[in-house]
Amino acid sequence: MGSTTEAEYAAFLEKVKRTVYLDNLSPQVTEPVIRTALDQFGNVKNVQFIPNYTEFRNIPHCALVEMENSKQAKDVVTSLHEFPFMMSGMPRPVRARAAEVEMFDDRPAKPGQRIQFRWLDPNDPDFEVAQRLKRLARKHAAEASFVLKEQLEQEEQLANQQEETLKQNYRKYETLEGIMSDGTAYRLGRRYDVRIHDD
Repeated sequence: MGSTTEAEYAAFLEKVKRTVYLDNLSPQVTEPVIRTALDQFGNVKNVQFIPNYTEFRNIPHCALVEMENSKQAKDVVTSLHEFPFMMSGMPRPVRARAAEVEMFDDRPAKPGQRIQFRWLDPNDPDFEVAQRLKRLARKHAAEASFVLKEQLEQEEQLANQQEETLKQNYRKYETLEGIMSDGTAYRLGRRYDVRIHDD
């Protein structure tokens, strides 16, 4: 990979400033949903989901959303911090914060900086540190998987409750509409001396 120029890196840093990191997203949230939800703050230029590599399913839980300018990005962060913000009608409020350089998998190398990789010999003092980090990463992945499963079950249960409530409200509306349209309400009103208004 070629070295990054100062101008290229400066352009990348500007992109970071106008990008928002969204977290706590429901698996049902798609790119069009995010675009529609954030259109009220400005023009969404790009949406990039950050894949969950610890799960066998492709469940987006966070995304990088590039706005047209840094002011719009700040407005998104401020508004979502101050008020609960739902997407797709799901129960979990979305969290937002300013994006950071390390969040971009396509970030260019900082000019003048080089990253070198090497295999560690088992006798190397850093080998045990690397092994501990590897075990810790596996433990964290297992814990995250368990929490995710619990969240999805709770979310599905709440979504079913919301759907049932919506159906009940619709049935009530249909019943009231029927009573008004077939004249039953007016007959009952006359019988019990209650005035019925059309509005």
